[in-house]
Amino acid sequence: MSVTTEPGLLGPQITLFEHALRLHQQHPDGVLPRDGEPYPDEVRHRSRPSTRRARDRRLDGADVAVILDSHFSQPDAQASELVDAFRDAHVPIHRNDHIVAAALRADRQRVRQTGRWLVRHSTDRSAATVGLALLAADWAEDDIPLIQTIGLLSNRFGPLAAEALQRRRGGAEALLWLAERVAGWGRVYVVEALCRQGAAGSRAWLLRHACDGDYLNGYFAGKVATTAHLHEAITRPDADDELIDHTGRLRRTMADCNGMGMTLEHYPPAPVVLAAHAAHLAQQTPTANRYADGAIIADYLAAKPPNRCGCTAEQRDSIVQHYLAVLDRPDWRDAVRAGLGPTSDFFAWFVDHVAARLRLGAFSGVAEGDER
Repeated sequence: MSVTTEPGLLGPQITLFEHALRLHQQHPDGVLPRDGEPYPDEVRHRSRPSTRRARDRRLDGADVAVILDSHFSQPDAQASELVDAFRDAHVPIHRNDHIVAAALRADRQRVRQTGRWLVRHSTDRSAATVGLALLAADWAEDDIPLIQTIGLLSNRFGPLAAEALQRRRGGAEALLWLAERVAGWGRVYVVEALCRQGAAGSRAWLLRHACDGDYLNGYFAGKVATTAHLHEAITRPDADDELIDHTGRLRRTMADCNGMGMTLEHYPPAPVVLAAHAAHLAQQTPTANRYADGAIIADYLAAKPPNRCGCTAEQRDSIVQHYLAVLDRPDWRDAVRAGLGPTSDFFAWFVDHVAARLRLGAFSGVAEGDER
């Protein structure tokens, strides 16, 4: 999707939008390095006295709404007059009822024009965030490219960008475009928005690409599994490698995301999905990543009471044995020995914990410090 812009109107300092656009042009199909940080206003932002949230969380955003009400009550006031208006306010980065109410009290066209101007021309992240919040209260499709671009700075703008896109016709396609270009918290916001929309247009992507291996995937892994009907896809005999590999990442994530999102214990199809993944794994070409996923899942199942795995004791034991049978095959042993770097932090953790507990033959003696 191509995105166009116009020159900034605020002098020599680059705007947040221009910053996002330039980085996107350098990394058109990937995640922006460090989520685009540092932002152009970094020095000014760090030197600014911190703004405190209201003691009553219900009042968060109320001060922003007061500023907006005052601005929109003046027929001749220009959007540019709001550029410095929010520097002493606490500006929420998520949907806020006070700000939405202020947007709905004003003329829709003026709210939209103000939001667009602030997103496109603000050199201050607070003003750009308020502009995006105004667009998130609307539904005009023409604003999708603008919202996507600022949403690439996803740690700050991801929540409101996801909110804004899911309200628009064509929002699912726009969210998918953004999901492929964000990581960390931004990925959480966007994938959760895709799950809220349902999987009709995004099921294939959710089943194969939603989890990128980051720890924060735990917040949405269970939502992806249920929204995309993983149990139906993985039990098909013609499941492809991308689906099988992603299922391994999903199961591995759900095994260790207590306190973040849905765990295996609360996922009813857990035994069916785990058994299907183990069966498909046996038919795949051995790789170190597939070995590690299978071993970590088996280790979790073996270490936890069956009910914590969503299984009966018989189901749990059978699934573990299926995983171990695959991992103990000579070709799988060779693959993990060749693919895991012995000097990496992951190797040390994997050997001392997973391999030692499961007594994996591929690492026999390594846990005691022997040379491979």
